[in-house]
Amino acid sequence: MLDIKLIREKTEFVRTRLATRGAGDETKIDELMKLDELRRSRLANVEKLKSERNRASKEIGALMAQKNVADAEIKKQHVRDINAAIEKLDKEASEAELALNTMMLQLPNLPHETVPSGRTAEDNPEIRMHGANVDFAFKPKTHVELCEALKLVDFARAAKLSGSGFLLYTNWGARLERALIQFLLDLHITEHDYTEVSPPFMVGEQCMVGVGQFPKFKDQYYGVAEGGRAEELGKLYLIPTAETPVANIHREEILTEKQLPIKYCAYTPCFRGEAGAAGVGTRGMIRVHQFDKVELIKIVKPEHGYDELEKMVANAEKVLQLLGLHYRVIMLCTGDMGFGSAKTYDIEVWAPGQGSYLEVSSCSNCEDFQARRMNLRFKTETGENKFPHILNGSGTALARLFVALIETHQQADGSVLIPQALQPYLKTDRISS
Repeated sequence: MLDIKLIREKTEFVRTRLATRGAGDETKIDELMKLDELRRSRLANVEKLKSERNRASKEIGALMAQKNVADAEIKKQHVRDINAAIEKLDKEASEAELALNTMMLQLPNLPHETVPSGRTAEDNPEIRMHGANVDFAFKPKTHVELCEALKLVDFARAAKLSGSGFLLYTNWGARLERALIQFLLDLHITEHDYTEVSPPFMVGEQCMVGVGQFPKFKDQYYGVAEGGRAEELGKLYLIPTAETPVANIHREEILTEKQLPIKYCAYTPCFRGEAGAAGVGTRGMIRVHQFDKVELIKIVKPEHGYDELEKMVANAEKVLQLLGLHYRVIMLCTGDMGFGSAKTYDIEVWAPGQGSYLEVSSCSNCEDFQARRMNLRFKTETGENKFPHILNGSGTALARLFVALIETHQQADGSVLIPQALQPYLKTDRISS
């Protein structure tokens, strides 16, 4: 959530930064300001009327002491009129505040000044590239062909179980998925100093609001109901990413400055309903409704937010470097950024069988946008309560990492070599039929 004080004091700045996103949110600022002024004016009038009521009440007491009942009754009627006016103004202020808060929750974060302007992914600049495309002496297979030949994933039976967009890992495929998860967790815990947590896979609506997924994108996620009771639907939601529960761990708390930075790492499955709108019915592992991911979360002092973002990106890059994968880092332009982000880097790994790059990590600094929504603060050494910056990043996501790994390390005989860093987890150096 944006700072209403910032919107009041730098209205044109906020309007201009919102306009760079290209979604038209800047047009809401005038209405938002009217609601804010209405709320504040009504509250100010309430305070004036309360002062007037206090004076009248004292006068009533004095009149009653003088046994001046007639004038006291006139004053009492005046107090009753004041009370009615206060009740009316309070109602108007509450209605304006509700409308204001609803609009505030719909406004995205302001892009950081270093984010390039643009409208689509085509405008995202490449920051750096690591490695090079594999030069195969044979025609590389797609991950679907490899998975079927090596019996790593049973696409047909997954569809029989749950419909399109779901995966059934089998034998070496299941073991490879588990090995990748353990490798990612160990790397970030032992080398990058994150603390592992294992959060619930279902959360309340307040957590979805806290990270900015609700209310704007409420139609894209899976609500659950216990025992098929319709009235329970929407009390809990399957998490779209571990960011949702983990970033909310300290919601409604006031941390001490000494507790920061906080660095969490978590494995969870992720559930995304919106994948169905983008060709999820096609065979393969590129877009699915359920996938595994190891997520990185940082809660840091504002002055350290962007240094910590660069470190987070480096942490995610290390994964791909150790697995011998070619990748590039891009910065998302203003029109391609996520709702809650102020600045985002995407890491895209090359998948030879696809002949394209696949996003496996998105690292963002949301500044204090999420902290305000979840009322998470920290107390400075001078006693001031401030909102921290909250960062999130994939460290990394599967199944696209799975896809890139088997397509990159496939051999002419149809086998897949296992990178040295992963061999202790999989207990083999090669998967073959």
